[in-house]
Amino acid sequence: MTAVVLTACQSMRAFNPPTLGWSSWNTFALNINEDVIKSQADAMVATGLSAAGYKYINIDDGYWDGRGSDGKLRLNTKLFPNGMRSLVDYIHSKGLKAGIYSDAGDNTCGSGNRHAWGLGVGFAGHEEEDCHLYFIDWDFDFIKVDYCGGAHMGLDEREQYTKISNAIKNCGKKGVVFNVCRWAYPGTWISDVADSWRTTGDINCSWGSLRAIIRENLYLQAFTGNGHYNDPDMLEIGRTLSHDEENTHMAYWCITSAPMLIGCDVAKIPQYSLDLLKNRDLLAMNQDRLGLGAPVVQRFGDVYVMAKDMKQLHGPQRAVVVTNLSDEAQSVALDLAKLDFKGRVKFYDCFLHKVVEPAAVGTYNVTVPAHGSLAFFATGVRGERQCYQAEEAWLKSYQEIKNLQTANHQHAMGADQGVFVGFLGNNPDNYLEWRDVYSQAGGEYTISFRCASGEPRAMTVQVNDEQPQELRDIESGSFFASWKTVTVKARLHKGYNRVRLSNPTAWAPNVDCMMLWKN
Repeated sequence: MTAVVLTACQSMRAFNPPTLGWSSWNTFALNINEDVIKSQADAMVATGLSAAGYKYINIDDGYWDGRGSDGKLRLNTKLFPNGMRSLVDYIHSKGLKAGIYSDAGDNTCGSGNRHAWGLGVGFAGHEEEDCHLYFIDWDFDFIKVDYCGGAHMGLDEREQYTKISNAIKNCGKKGVVFNVCRWAYPGTWISDVADSWRTTGDINCSWGSLRAIIRENLYLQAFTGNGHYNDPDMLEIGRTLSHDEENTHMAYWCITSAPMLIGCDVAKIPQYSLDLLKNRDLLAMNQDRLGLGAPVVQRFGDVYVMAKDMKQLHGPQRAVVVTNLSDEAQSVALDLAKLDFKGRVKFYDCFLHKVVEPAAVGTYNVTVPAHGSLAFFATGVRGERQCYQAEEAWLKSYQEIKNLQTANHQHAMGADQGVFVGFLGNNPDNYLEWRDVYSQAGGEYTISFRCASGEPRAMTVQVNDEQPQELRDIESGSFFASWKTVTVKARLHKGYNRVRLSNPTAWAPNVDCMMLWKN
């Protein structure tokens, strides 16, 4: 594969932006009806949220009345007396789109496997007919598919969600957005099945929940891309979080290109929360056409710095968010080289909507409030990155559903940013891959890997489609506490390159990071 092809593939990533809208669950749960949904659609327009880009009005669990003996779903007509098609037509008349909910298995989560209205109403065994009802008869544009019924039935996630995905694609309506709600990262197969997928359990309106969800998503960013997105769950903005906590909620969801479904009562939303949700700069960060995740590029204890390219891969502008998960204000110095810049860098504050003066050189000092975040557009001359963290790489076999020993992210004090990748190898598919290793001009490089192993281990290094190189007898004396650097020489193309680490037959060493020097 040539450098030209690699760069072109990167620049032509599909632009299917993260979903922006509202969902009924966080505030109304099972207490929904036709008037509630219409009132929220009206409020989305009246508040200007629709004009800001929030287009989806999504009905979550609780609208059924079981399934008839003929196999057809029954709508609860006491709650929705005019029928779903009438409600969807109303939503569409407002210039909005409509979303609906189901389960991959038999019963819905809200039914608790005991309430008759939600028993047997899931997709299992009815994939084609339910899709026809939702998307042709009722004309919905989005669906969230839960897994309480799937778990109840012991279904295979990949098989069942793929079956539902195929039914959606074959139903006759184009452009339906499919969100998988499995409460954990399902595996790399999900990118071929869904538009977005939940990576965590349910969020609730507390700082503890928000902080835990952010921590769970920090090292999953390689799995967002090509118009398919990690979903850390719906927004709790506009309820009871503090202003700083809401800033963190919004900033983290935006820089990671996460779907954003408002969960409050929009008709009663506080002004601060409304203004935050309509922040044009943060929304631009979320809806950027590259659709990238944002890995951690620096860490200072419980302060994390995330960054991603904006508008153009390796272009002059990057989005940067600094998030303080601690309970005290923190002052930190951002290393501009770790943000992939050289020389002077201009910082535009996305909360204040202004350029911060003067332009920074070398480092940029910031103070972040407890539970708070700062968000910037950083502009300057890009350099070649020297260090790539293992935890930002794509892991082919990574998943969080089954109890399998596959490559995963682990914590250790001696790792460069406190995190490394362990359980790599022992299977041909259990490999690590950096997919966007950038070289300005191409040429010969020395590539080093910081590894740890308490016994002699081997790993194979493959750069692009070149001949693999095997590194043997890698031993540092410990799997976690001491590290050893091993080195290969390889030619990089101009533009973007792929570097893969693997061992198809035995366990590879733990990997902390990769470092590059041009010869």
